[in-house]
Amino acid sequence: MVSGRSILLVEDNPDDEALAIRALQRSRITNEIVVVHDGVEALDYLLGQGTYAGRDTSVQPAVILLDLKLPRMDGIEVLRQLRSHETTRLLPVVVLTTSEEEQDVLNSYSLGCNSYIRKPVDFIQFSQAVQQLGMYWLLLNEPPPSRG
Repeated sequence: MVSGRSILLVEDNPDDEALAIRALQRSRITNEIVVVHDGVEALDYLLGQGTYAGRDTSVQPAVILLDLKLPRMDGIEVLRQLRSHETTRLLPVVVLTTSEEEQDVLNSYSLGCNSYIRKPVDFIQFSQAVQQLGMYWLLLNEPPPSRG
């Protein structure tokens, strides 16, 4: 385990989910990977509400890998809400999406994403990108001090 913290993968595409998990495991990252499949579920998990009511929100993921094109609530709105809550506003968020819309890039950065990465269509490129993301955010990145 690179750090004791989990990775939150917000992804509705089962193929991309499986690829990301496989790429992280191939990097020998043994951190727990929590997967949620839409924006509402992501916020419920992070804020300890809904089906995740009672979850210890003082324990947050090391990084959130956030797709933008999600059911129920898109990734832009998830990011907007994350940044409005004291407990989640500093969490590292990497937008990992197929969107090539310039407005999505602009909105993501305006709302405080830490990185914006377009998913490579090629399996090998996608796998390498996810491996590098995991290693950077779990091993090299210095997170903000906790306020608890």
